[in-house]
Amino acid sequence: MLSVRGALLGIGLLVTSSGAAAQRGAACPPSMHHTPPPPSMHHTPPPPSMHHTPPPPSMHHTPPPPSMHHTQRLSGAPASSMEPIKYLGQEEAQDIDRQLFSEFGFSVDQLMELAGLSCATAVSRAYPLSSLVKTRPSLKTRPSLLVVCGPGNNGGDGLVCARHLKLFGYEPTVLYPKRPNRPLLQGLTTQCEKMDIPFLSEMPEAKVTDQAYNLVVDAIFGFSFAGAVREPFGSILEVLKDCTVPVASIDIPSGWDVERGNPDGLQPDMLISLTAPKKSAALFRGRYHFLGGRFVPPALEERYGLNLPRYPGSDCVLQL
Repeated sequence: MLSVRGALLGIGLLVTSSGAAAQRGAACPPSMHHTPPPPSMHHTPPPPSMHHTPPPPSMHHTPPPPSMHHTQRLSGAPASSMEPIKYLGQEEAQDIDRQLFSEFGFSVDQLMELAGLSCATAVSRAYPLSSLVKTRPSLKTRPSLLVVCGPGNNGGDGLVCARHLKLFGYEPTVLYPKRPNRPLLQGLTTQCEKMDIPFLSEMPEAKVTDQAYNLVVDAIFGFSFAGAVREPFGSILEVLKDCTVPVASIDIPSGWDVERGNPDGLQPDMLISLTAPKKSAALFRGRYHFLGGRFVPPALEERYGLNLPRYPGSDCVLQL
């Protein structure tokens, strides 16, 4: 791990070099074929009873908070949106991905771009630029964040997310310790470098991370993760657990079992579920849970009974 003095100096140099750059069903009209009888002239209704007063609304009942497994119905949304969102197991999530690539004709880079844009958009909703500005004597006031990328497609989502966050006015730095020899990921890395997004060679200590950054984006492992966490990512996750700055995890918190979670693992402040939430998302206890990846064809949604909520307007993300 970097020492506090050395890491701060290194991050400061990197930043110095890069920082310059409606409602359904209207009421039916009254029937034209029915006229109510005139009031009787021989009957006067009795006066309202003086002995009965409707009970006041109870002061001891508060409606329960909405379930994490349900989506509130949006105005104008079809009735199916009242059904619970399906939380996917690992095998089911992998099957959906394979069908998107094969039967439905999507490419990996296309979905990666859409997913990364969704993640950047969700981050900007939960942590607006003004909320991430800190004043520190060692670094200038800036909306700085660290994106930690793993070796797979989740790391690719992180690279796309970093690029879009840069375009949104944030100042991302990327940690990408294991770079696979894949043209797609190499191209995403080049795009970030050409946009003057700095790359770190190793993870700073928790104290340094807290001092240098206002947010960490966890893009290490996605829903394909299984087994033990290998180095250097095991040490990186231990540092993130010790950080006090908020962590935003893409798809699942890294190190979690996709279906059973990990009560002793990383506990992020934000979770961005892609395509549909995974089963472990039911155990998420952070402040912000967003759904992103508005690209699921209706036929595929129906086939798996996903019951996805209706995104408002042209938004690509929705807070659950």
